Amino acid sequence: MERNKLNLLVLEDNPDDAELAVRKLEQEGFSVRWRRVDTEEAFRKELGEKPELILADYRLPSFDARAALQIQQQLAPEIPLIIVSGKIGEEVAVECMKSGARDYVLKDRLSRLGPVVKRALEEAEIYRDRKRAEETLRERTEALERSNKELEQFAYVASHDLQEPLRMVSSYVQLLARRYKGRLDADADDFIGFAVDGANRMQTLINDLLTYSRVGTRGKSFELTDCEAVLAHALTNLEVAIEESGALVPHDSLPTVMADRSQLVQLFQNLIDNAIKFRSEEPPRVHISATRGSGIGGRGWNDKPRTPNPEPRTPIPEPWLFSVRDNGIGMEPEFYERIFIIFQRLHGIGEYPGTGIGLAVCKKIVERHGGRIWVESKVGKGTTFWFTIEDRSS
Repeated sequence: MERNKLNLLVLEDNPDDAELAVRKLEQEGFSVRWRRVDTEEAFRKELGEKPELILADYRLPSFDARAALQIQQQLAPEIPLIIVSGKIGEEVAVECMKSGARDYVLKDRLSRLGPVVKRALEEAEIYRDRKRAEETLRERTEALERSNKELEQFAYVASHDLQEPLRMVSSYVQLLARRYKGRLDADADDFIGFAVDGANRMQTLINDLLTYSRVGTRGKSFELTDCEAVLAHALTNLEVAIEESGALVPHDSLPTVMADRSQLVQLFQNLIDNAIKFRSEEPPRVHISATRGSGIGGRGWNDKPRTPNPEPRTPIPEPWLFSVRDNGIGMEPEFYERIFIIFQRLHGIGEYPGTGIGLAVCKKIVERHGGRIWVESKVGKGTTFWFTIEDRSS
């Protein structure tokens, strides 16, 4: 029989009972290295040696399993503790297990001890694996947050520092265009035109990069924000584009949420402007609505499974689910993720204006507000952008 090595701590005032339990484990195939203690001081000291398992008598003259459980849960919750007692009521045993004990075994039924110990060790290994995974995830999340902050700072500094030299280049190139257009040959005029256009596009790119970086670095604190007023502000900013395109932008009743007001204006403005820009031959129709985030078409706002919790808890309000639906040109499903990547464009520069940063900014704003954004679309049938905003108003 292959013997499993076990580093065991026994909290027991009766040496014979301790040896009996150890022999029972050896009969079950364990190779046991064990120490017996019967005082709090000795128990605390041995916990520092990190035993793999603790067997604890429920009641000792000066120390008992309940006190041991409190210490174990505080200092070494990953070490399984099993109550081994001569007499213990069902209610007391259940209370001990609620406090952290893995199981209990009566001394006159030690035949259960081996299977109980094996199960406790397996659960302890699962617990340690989960803790290692959680620690790895925490470290990676912190590293990602640091990286994102550094990237935002780099983007801000780089684009901010590029402003002045680019303004100088742009100014002198435009001066060349004004002074020498028609005085040189046609090729020279074309070259100057290309330079002016390139400088202007670079200026736009830098400004957009600053806008993107400021979502995280220059965001304002959240406050109660009326989305009706936010939408009205966004529509005012888009007044010229709406009038020229003949767009209609109806909306349902919109809620009040805890948010960065200026960023919500930017979010609605970008999505509506996107709908107007990528319109079909018909006049643009953009409909905006909001509902509690129970999901549309079977889609939940949060894909993570919810772990049942036996303890009564205050219900967490579901987030607000917004939609911005248009009748534009639509897109193929393979572009659903790509459109949210900074500077990604589905069309040539000559077809539609812009740098391809608007939806990336939308995504960053929504994520700062604890939500997510996604798209559903059909070529020639329009597009619907969905996004959630956490309900922090209560």
